[in-house]
Amino acid sequence: MRVRQHAAVVKMSNRTTTRADLLEAVYGTCPGLSRAQAREVVEQSLDEICAALERGETVKLRAFGAFSVRAKRARVGRNPKTGEEYPITARRVLTFRPSPRLIAAVNGETFEDESVLGRSVSG
Repeated sequence: MRVRQHAAVVKMSNRTTTRADLLEAVYGTCPGLSRAQAREVVEQSLDEICAALERGETVKLRAFGAFSVRAKRARVGRNPKTGEEYPITARRVLTFRPSPRLIAAVNGETFEDESVLGRSVSG
């Protein structure tokens, strides 16, 4: 695995990407789809991801990351101010593990994976 640094500094944005933004991205990149069809693609994709997670399945999206559900056992918590104990019930939590490609992109780097390319990358 090899990571290359971009010369430019990446600035953080305070903007949040919404379903409407995803809809516009799908509509803009698929000229054969109407807005209603693009909305259906986005909604069905999100619904299927949610349904798989509800069933306890792991959802892996190549070059993006993996969503998984983890079971946490019941335990005793403590109020940090008063020291008073209280029970924390068992629950399931959602976790996300980003792919190396996403991590590199967020850090403004180029990601090259030899295992995907099937050859060694020299530099």
